[in-house]
Amino acid sequence: MTSPAATLPQDDRAFFGHPRGLGLLFVAEMWERFSYYGMRALLVLYLVNAVGWKDADAYRLYGTYTGMVWLTPMIGGFIADRYLGTHRALLFGGAIIAVGHFVLALPGTSAFYAGLILVVLGTGLFKPNASTMVGQLYAPGDRRRDAGFTIFYMGINLGGTLGPIVCGNLRQDVGWHAGFAAAGVGMTLGLIMYAAAKKKYLGQIGDAPSAQREAVTPESAANAIKPMHGVVGAIVGGALGWFSGSGDWAATATGVVTGASIAMAVLSSHGAERTRVIALCLIVAFVTVFWVAYEQAGSSMNIFADRHTDLIAFGSKHTPEWFQTIQPGSLLLLAPVMAAVWQFLAARGWEPSTALKVALGLIVIGLGFLFMVSAGRAVDGGAKVSGYFLVITYVLSEVGELMVSPVGLSYVTKVAPARLGALMMGVFFLSNSAANKIAGMLAEVSATMTSQASFYMIPVVTSIGAGLLLVLLVPVLKKMTAGVAA
Repeated sequence: MTSPAATLPQDDRAFFGHPRGLGLLFVAEMWERFSYYGMRALLVLYLVNAVGWKDADAYRLYGTYTGMVWLTPMIGGFIADRYLGTHRALLFGGAIIAVGHFVLALPGTSAFYAGLILVVLGTGLFKPNASTMVGQLYAPGDRRRDAGFTIFYMGINLGGTLGPIVCGNLRQDVGWHAGFAAAGVGMTLGLIMYAAAKKKYLGQIGDAPSAQREAVTPESAANAIKPMHGVVGAIVGGALGWFSGSGDWAATATGVVTGASIAMAVLSSHGAERTRVIALCLIVAFVTVFWVAYEQAGSSMNIFADRHTDLIAFGSKHTPEWFQTIQPGSLLLLAPVMAAVWQFLAARGWEPSTALKVALGLIVIGLGFLFMVSAGRAVDGGAKVSGYFLVITYVLSEVGELMVSPVGLSYVTKVAPARLGALMMGVFFLSNSAANKIAGMLAEVSATMTSQASFYMIPVVTSIGAGLLLVLLVPVLKKMTAGVAA
């Protein structure tokens, strides 16, 4: 008789028709995102209002920190693939994140920077491997996969909703460092719950490095990832990052890692496999444009809420951080609807391709920023504006996100070669890294522009323009991924 622990998680339908392991990973990711979004809501406001930094300097550090948070998952994915396995990488990463937030709660500049570094390193190990393990819950061709990633994405946004509220209220009622410590408590709770239930609900998923699970054949040896594959890519990417960032070290590092990882992925694949990897990289480029607009939430829009917005909404006065809960909170309401829509369309053969979903997401977020343009015109005239301008923009950005991010995560697990699974998940997260750094640089521009309306027209033009271009490329991308249902 097969023991419960040995039962294939792929055959489990106990969690709303999905494997129970999805529920466990949902909870673990929820607490990790609680810690991240709680910190994200505090950072710029802390630097400007508590430390006394100039807006541009705070935006620069915000872009560097969030960019590094999303850069290290590529490295963490590679380490998990080759050495640790996704399970141990997730455990180690979560522990480092928790320590980082507790260090941030300590007074002093040294503790502040040390805490940021620890959170960056821990996220690199945690983030790509949680998502990769979700993909491992489903057998190839399982039509529940997109819906499963959308449910998993609800965990991300439940944590993203609670983090800014809890950390923001603690910041207001107790002090800044209490807000930072709360993020560490959340991560610790998530780790405890994951470790206690992993064997029961996930079985052996994630225990062994994927590179060691696969039998070595002459073909796999020829296609193996070789670090030297990334040297040229690192040089080219580093040069592009250095020039685009005017010598900024974080932009250079982002270019180095992005160039190296893409080169390793492309050069270690051949034929149809390589074509799929290239298609995935093209999707990553368009997703980057989406996140550049989206990530104004923690920087320029956070300051907009603090200085230019009437903080009374829905009959109550709120902290500026509260407005950042609108994004994940509205996603929680919309995600089940979107998951049902995808399943309804898939059952009838009408579901759009991933590329078309991403294109629509770009157009929707661009339309959302038109409300910030309208609010900016009022602010340019010297008035404070209703918080509903931020609310509407954030809600539309979440409609767009549901068309971009969860289906993009699913796209990686379908399109990427199995032996490159965690590495390509890291490549997907590089879109967040590059976008966060670019978003910080863009926010710096807002500190020098005299017109808020003109500034917020930038994401309108870039997002809608990229979306329309991707619509034109959909047939090409379908052809490039013809071997899989993508």
